[in-house]
Amino acid sequence: MLDHLIKGATVVDGTGAPAYTADVGIRNGRIAVVAEPGTVTESAATSEDAAGRVLAPGFVDPHTHYDAQLFWDPYATPSLNHGVTTVAGGNCGFTLAPLNPDRPEDADYTRRMMSKVEGMSLVALEEGAPWSWSSFGEYLDALEGRVAVNAGFMVGHCALRRYVMGADAVGGQPTPEQLDEMLRLFHDAMDAGAWGLSTTQSSTHSDGDGKPVASRHAKPEELLALSRAVAEHEGTQLEAIVAGCLDQFSDEEIDLFVEMSAAAGRPLNWNVLTIDSAVPERVPRQLLASERARKSGGRIVALTMPILTPMNMSLGTFCALNLIPGWGDILGLPVPERIAELRDPDVRGEMLRHAASKEAGVFRRLANFDRYVIGDTYSRENEGLTGRVVGDIAAERGQEAFQCLVEICANDDLRTVLWPMPADNDPASWALRQETWQHEDVMLGGSDAGAHLDRMCGAPYTTRFIGDCLRGRKLVGLEQAVKMLTDDPAQLFGLRGRGRIEEGFHADLVLFDPERIDAGKATLVHDLPGDSPRLDSKAIGVNAVWVNGVEAIREDRVTGATPGTVLRSGRDTRTVSTK
Repeated sequence: MLDHLIKGATVVDGTGAPAYTADVGIRNGRIAVVAEPGTVTESAATSEDAAGRVLAPGFVDPHTHYDAQLFWDPYATPSLNHGVTTVAGGNCGFTLAPLNPDRPEDADYTRRMMSKVEGMSLVALEEGAPWSWSSFGEYLDALEGRVAVNAGFMVGHCALRRYVMGADAVGGQPTPEQLDEMLRLFHDAMDAGAWGLSTTQSSTHSDGDGKPVASRHAKPEELLALSRAVAEHEGTQLEAIVAGCLDQFSDEEIDLFVEMSAAAGRPLNWNVLTIDSAVPERVPRQLLASERARKSGGRIVALTMPILTPMNMSLGTFCALNLIPGWGDILGLPVPERIAELRDPDVRGEMLRHAASKEAGVFRRLANFDRYVIGDTYSRENEGLTGRVVGDIAAERGQEAFQCLVEICANDDLRTVLWPMPADNDPASWALRQETWQHEDVMLGGSDAGAHLDRMCGAPYTTRFIGDCLRGRKLVGLEQAVKMLTDDPAQLFGLRGRGRIEEGFHADLVLFDPERIDAGKATLVHDLPGDSPRLDSKAIGVNAVWVNGVEAIREDRVTGATPGTVLRSGRDTRTVSTK
């Protein structure tokens, strides 16, 4: 007997093949039958009529930070609501394991680092996760059997360094014996099912003490030794971030990526390729790394988002504005001093000069203050400003845009929520995206879901993209759009039996209304441990989501089931060779 029969759905199977109408039966977590409508003779415990709706494979998000959230939110919301059934975590060099059992204080260091570098609530990290593990395998075991999504995790380089080197991991170099210990620890993690290595050398990544995170101090020799270790394990990967990911790679960064991928014999993916017609030289420069890797026996894959993810800003709390060169010291001052500095015309002028510099990279986009929209306000002086554009307010007041924005924020003791309007929403930028998506080493993804929780909400990129393909810009056909969200990332990670609707494959499925599928506006909710805030977005037009054959979402509500699997390298992933 079938567990469930979905009748008369428009099947988009993930391969890019034309859609067709079929009945799809689920049994024991797998797709048991895909047949012509009305031809399934086997009885089913439950069934539903899916006429007029699209049935697709569950979406695969290749870049998330759900490492902690899954403990208090096993449903990985809102990703699961938006059809994501598989998430890749442990990215950017940051993981919650391994932790040295001889140094209990390392857990506190890790929590403070994750709070600073990935914008996670410190209270939620402290109260929402058990912190009961030491080894990476113990961390994976702590999640096993209690998650609603399929989740695989890289090992964070920062955690490896901290475990072996302690406080010396920041600023220090490992002795030969320490490097051997790091490699032993890394092999143990991959034996337990880790997907491979993630690392960062990005200048924007600092720990809770404001110091460069541990992996930023690693020399190429250390990175290559770890990359070679990846080659010894089946179904493994590399993921890496360098400063040039935010704008344009240096020659040295391209060399490092190429050498790491070639040493591992595995794909290396990086996040995130920003596509903007105002900087036409960026895409060819960034993809030069992929072209050189293929000539050297490696493969480098750029992740890029198919939507513009709205991000809120604030002069009162840590956000991307703090990462503009020269801004961090000012925005890190106590609020009264910060306001005084921001009101100084000379200080503002110097800040604007820094923001316009080449060193600011992609953060230059944040300096168009006339294009900011005022969000939530908290003072009588700012009544009526919510939803208005700073440039319009500044013109009325006879002020320069940044000065106007500062005064508005000062009225709220810097609590004002600010929404920058994207500068790359022009037809030329969308045409460039459409072209770039066709490159063999460009993949959709990079949501950062689970991180920067009160600043951005990238998780709904799947439904928003498909809605745009069906009823908006229509840059990609439905079948190709689904393939880009399912089979393409499944193939990159070597996922066994996932990413397609095919008999024998795991029944990770999403059923949606093509006339309605979309993502709702991001709204601030307080549902994290400790009543901490995050941005959430409702899924529109998603009828149901199944994970391993079990219904996990029905009409944007979790069912309470936790059918997800901790995906372990080798068992659940096959090796994807670069040759």
